[in-house]
Amino acid sequence: MPILDWPQEKRPRERLIREGAQALSEAELLAIFLRTGVTGKDAVTLARELIQHFGSLQKLFGANLEEFSLVHGMGPAKFAQLQAVMELARRALLEEIRQGVVLGSPRAVKDYLRVAFAGKSFESFHVLFLDVKNRLIDSRELFRGTLTHTSVYPREVVKEALARNAASVMLAHNHPSGTPDPSESDLLLTRALMQALALVEIRVLDHFVVAGHQVHSFAEHGQL
Repeated sequence: MPILDWPQEKRPRERLIREGAQALSEAELLAIFLRTGVTGKDAVTLARELIQHFGSLQKLFGANLEEFSLVHGMGPAKFAQLQAVMELARRALLEEIRQGVVLGSPRAVKDYLRVAFAGKSFESFHVLFLDVKNRLIDSRELFRGTLTHTSVYPREVVKEALARNAASVMLAHNHPSGTPDPSESDLLLTRALMQALALVEIRVLDHFVVAGHQVHSFAEHGQL
């Protein structure tokens, strides 16, 4: 049955307006984005099957166009819309961080990193550059690699930090196929970056490891 034939109190869009987005399930929220279903399936059913197909919202958001288009009813137009929504979310969170002192809003930093790394099937290394008042100057992905490995060059991190006149940095990378617990190589890399940056009087305030919705902070665990 098409959603337009549902009772008004059960339609996702009307419920969102009446009760707020937090009251809706993932499938209902995705159905509002999809707007319409396909032959024999309403938008909510299609949304539910789309999430089941990829295994999670995060994997859905990280799918490339070819993977996304394998699902009946999905194509370049929907893919572009979904990517635009994700980029808007990233920019909104980045804007929230820029408006305040980063150290005073660790939740905002972690939320931003969860979205920034959402669905990535490869390792990616990001650096957040901060000024003398711990306000965000810029955030950049500097390196990317395979499913389990990426090469990070301290010289390049130093160069990028100096180019932005950063007083300190926060480091972040993801574990696409594991837990957020740092490996021994993560600890060694962090020490190497801290030593290289210290030579030009730039501090490393934290290093985050992101795995899905989990974010591990080196600073919070006394690992810096």
